[in-house]
Amino acid sequence: MRLFLLAFSIATVLSGCGKEEQSFKEVIRPIAWQEVQQSSFDQVRRLSGTIYPVEEANLSFEVGGKIQWIKVKLGDEVKRGDALARLDQRNFNLSRQSAKANLQKSYAALSETENEYKRYAELSSQGLVSKSGFDNAKAAFESATSAVSIAKTQLDIANKDISDSILTAPYNGKITKRLSEPSMQVSPGQAIFQIEGDDGLEVQVMVPETLIRNLSKGSDIEIHYPAFPGLNSQGTIAEISSRAATANAFPVTILINSELKNLRAGMTAEVDFTFQGVGRTGFKGEAFRLPISALAADEGQKSYVFVYDVKQQILKKRMVQTESILNNEVLVSAGLSPGEIIAIAGVSFLRDGQSVRLLDKHVQRFN
Repeated sequence: MRLFLLAFSIATVLSGCGKEEQSFKEVIRPIAWQEVQQSSFDQVRRLSGTIYPVEEANLSFEVGGKIQWIKVKLGDEVKRGDALARLDQRNFNLSRQSAKANLQKSYAALSETENEYKRYAELSSQGLVSKSGFDNAKAAFESATSAVSIAKTQLDIANKDISDSILTAPYNGKITKRLSEPSMQVSPGQAIFQIEGDDGLEVQVMVPETLIRNLSKGSDIEIHYPAFPGLNSQGTIAEISSRAATANAFPVTILINSELKNLRAGMTAEVDFTFQGVGRTGFKGEAFRLPISALAADEGQKSYVFVYDVKQQILKKRMVQTESILNNEVLVSAGLSPGEIIAIAGVSFLRDGQSVRLLDKHVQRFN
């Protein structure tokens, strides 16, 4: 009986071992993907600059003297021709009175010498006076005529000095600096005010020597303003210096085309210079822009991507030619065709020939 039970147990175990193991089924994982398209190989360099007014000047008197009064304050808006300041008028009035008196004296001398000259001319025609006497009378008359001209000029200068003793605004604008006060003694050419015109603003930026050859006057430029996030405007290159300044950089002036109320001179502006790019292999033209996460490194500093085969629904490893990296995107010049689908995430966990499915882009992914 014991032998029968033992034989039954062994037969049961052996029959259990003879069952086929359950086959392993591969899990088809979804992949994040992107359809590649070619785009222009334009590169953008953003440089920082400073905003300046298009018109700006230091205002000064053309004559010296003591300031009698100042009518404007810092920040005041002025119109062209408005009186801003005036010098004490006493010395100027005295100079004008002296010039007037000197002119009257010159006129009197001219009248006297003219009569004498006419008399000598008449007598000379009759042969009643010597030639030397006539020449002396003529010289005196000419000298008196010159003296009148000089006296007139001196009076004009005196009148001009009075006019110049009043400082006026050369154009519509705003007073940005006030450098003097009443009762101060000032010299000709000494700055009294700084005025900023109403003709708009411009950006002055230093462009490196490697970029200056790609710029041309009249080109449109996009400008950003760090003080006002989200505020952008268009500008036009107005001036390009032909000589480098500091650190081999060239001064470039960009005119701000639109009038922006909140902008002020002295603020920072960021200027985007767009130009035709050249890849590290010398490539020019249209290129594919891929996220950095779509590429993997291969031997010999080469790169590859995984291209999705729509018919077989598998991934295929594809070597590509990279040219540059811009804004976290890799520019690829060869190895892909427009419309192909590539994997853009987790490429280190993928393999050549792997069966995958495309992730629904409407489903939100979390890292």
